[in-house]
Amino acid sequence: MKTIGLIGGLSWESSAEYYRVINETVRGRLGGLASAQSLMYTVNFAEIERYQHAGEWDRATAVMQDAAQRLERGGADFLVICSNTMHRMAGEIEASVSIPLLHIADPTAEQIRAHAFTRVGLLGTAFTMEQDFYTGRLREKHGLDVIVPKKADRAAVHRVIYEELVQGQVKRESKAEYVRIMQALADRGAQCLVLGCTEIMLLVGDQDSPVPVFDTTTLHAAAAVQRALDASP
Repeated sequence: MKTIGLIGGLSWESSAEYYRVINETVRGRLGGLASAQSLMYTVNFAEIERYQHAGEWDRATAVMQDAAQRLERGGADFLVICSNTMHRMAGEIEASVSIPLLHIADPTAEQIRAHAFTRVGLLGTAFTMEQDFYTGRLREKHGLDVIVPKKADRAAVHRVIYEELVQGQVKRESKAEYVRIMQALADRGAQCLVLGCTEIMLLVGDQDSPVPVFDTTTLHAAAAVQRALDASP
């Protein structure tokens, strides 16, 4: 079994879900008392959030590169960033170490293509929905047509993530707002929805959507297990 190196704390609410899903999946695959070989380095999300909203992405990148290097020195065989937004600097992080990075968008897109969907609705932070690092990868590498909520709805999705979900708050009225936005994306032609922030799965899921939902947290964690158990080098 390979050792999974997890960059967590982005926020720790979703990092806990990664740890749970990874270990439940390993136990399901191997049985008995099996659990994953893993390392997690947790950054201070308060610092990261300040850099994000100040546009100080170079400083955020330096923190993430340091985390990756610590995991490599600790013996990780590959890296998992427990966040969609922080894949903004995925290339810089991977370039700073000699071990590979499992990009969160790839296992998600592979599952979407396996279901023959081509037009996807994306929910995430404003950074993920509005910048090209994520939507561009889905389009250019995987051939998916990506639509995002309208401007006011993007602001609502972003606000709930940063003011509630990363602090472990799950509110009924926010869930209702997300359900409305999900329906609006389906009405605009989305064949499925991507929960493109690792905390969104705490609020909504398949049962809340008029179209199939692909949760990046669960898919990324499952892909990490697959890589860890893969016999190839």
